[in-house]
Amino acid sequence: MTTLIGAAPPNAEAFEADSVRFTGPQLLLKCITSVIQETPDDGRLTGLVAGRREARRWSRDLKGFREDSTVGDTSNTKLETRDTSIGRSGADPVIPPISNPDKPIDAQQRQAAAQPRRGTPAPTSQNTRDDVYGALDLGTNNCRLLLARPSRRGFRVVDAFSRIIRLGEGVVQTGRLSDDAMRRTLDALKVCASKLERARVSRARFVATEACRIAENGSDFLADVHDKTGLDIEVLTPETEARLAVSGSAALIDASCDYVLVFDIGGGSSELIVLDLTRWGRRGRRFVDRMDAHNCMAAWTSLPLGVVTVAERFGGRDVTPDDFEAMVAHTMDLLHPFEAEHSIAKKLNGQRVHMLGTSGTVTTVAGIQLKLPRYDRNRVDGCWLSVDDVRNVNNDLLGRTYEQRVAEPCIGRDRADLVLAGCAILEAVLRMWPCDRLRVADRGLREGILTTLMNDDGVLRQRRRRRRRR
Repeated sequence: MTTLIGAAPPNAEAFEADSVRFTGPQLLLKCITSVIQETPDDGRLTGLVAGRREARRWSRDLKGFREDSTVGDTSNTKLETRDTSIGRSGADPVIPPISNPDKPIDAQQRQAAAQPRRGTPAPTSQNTRDDVYGALDLGTNNCRLLLARPSRRGFRVVDAFSRIIRLGEGVVQTGRLSDDAMRRTLDALKVCASKLERARVSRARFVATEACRIAENGSDFLADVHDKTGLDIEVLTPETEARLAVSGSAALIDASCDYVLVFDIGGGSSELIVLDLTRWGRRGRRFVDRMDAHNCMAAWTSLPLGVVTVAERFGGRDVTPDDFEAMVAHTMDLLHPFEAEHSIAKKLNGQRVHMLGTSGTVTTVAGIQLKLPRYDRNRVDGCWLSVDDVRNVNNDLLGRTYEQRVAEPCIGRDRADLVLAGCAILEAVLRMWPCDRLRVADRGLREGILTTLMNDDGVLRQRRRRRRRR
């Protein structure tokens, strides 16, 4: 069952989450007594009893979440609605259509949803910190939504949602999105549409990635999504996906280094970006604008492989050391042309370098390395791992059975057959470009989209200027 998470507004409007219905005061009481936190990929919800400080915080702020999912701050936990069931029984609530606000829905404007469109109105001076911004990332494995308002330190999360839908299941073999995968995804998108409508989002961008890029029926599916939910989803180009990954994680870059290798291991594709920080004129100072990082992009690539596609090709449940090495070798074969074109290893040799991983694979590895009894974003986002730490976790997972991986609180059943595929891709990257340090980012495309929209509107820059004047 989908769980509704949020602070109650001043009125007594009732909130409904599937079959459970809460009034405003009831929902506030629920928030005071339990802070909901989840694992990054398997999404199992766990209740944590909140102390007096949390109770006072919730009671002071009736209009929204206090948690900041900020560009530069990593100390706050992002609250999300998590539902990892792959498909649900039961009828969905009736959802009024919502589209990206720059395109009214009419018969003449219902083009194929796969055509790239910005999905947001043009920036205006009317945007204020009370406006709600939205970002939807429809990936090969997950459907994720993030709603936020601008704040002094970046943005404040209003609501969020994540569900494993495995949209790209079998697409490499058949070339098409399956009926079951499309049904699961449509169910999740209806929930997203409901949340967008309820939050009265003023600006948003809805994007799809590799599964919809390569599937023969990808644009037909997105057109059907538009007709049934009003969501106008654009298919990202690989380069735009890479740039958004950089935008979402730029605040975690160690600006004292010479080079940073950013990577995002997805479900159907993996993006790698080389940042040359020697190009930046403000060495040693923290990145505060997405363009700072974009201007340092020296090379990028998008590999047509991810945890879903690799697991389907080599198997994900019962993985032997030979199977794992085959996954690594396959990934390295795809990395060699990128290395040959840009001579990255030569550039990195003898330089100050660190890696920055934005994927569920690295957050899972970090959670296991930290021996967390349950996934804790406060502990994971922004943490540093040594390469030895990463390999120790990889070897540990390789020695576990499928059921033992299921029992790991930072993995769960929905990712137990995918995690070793992600570890193999990560191992290939580490072998191709040896590095001592890896920083973990529990943030990605959604945060990159929100940062981009708010920067375009000038609301983040305005806050920085006001803060400097004080």
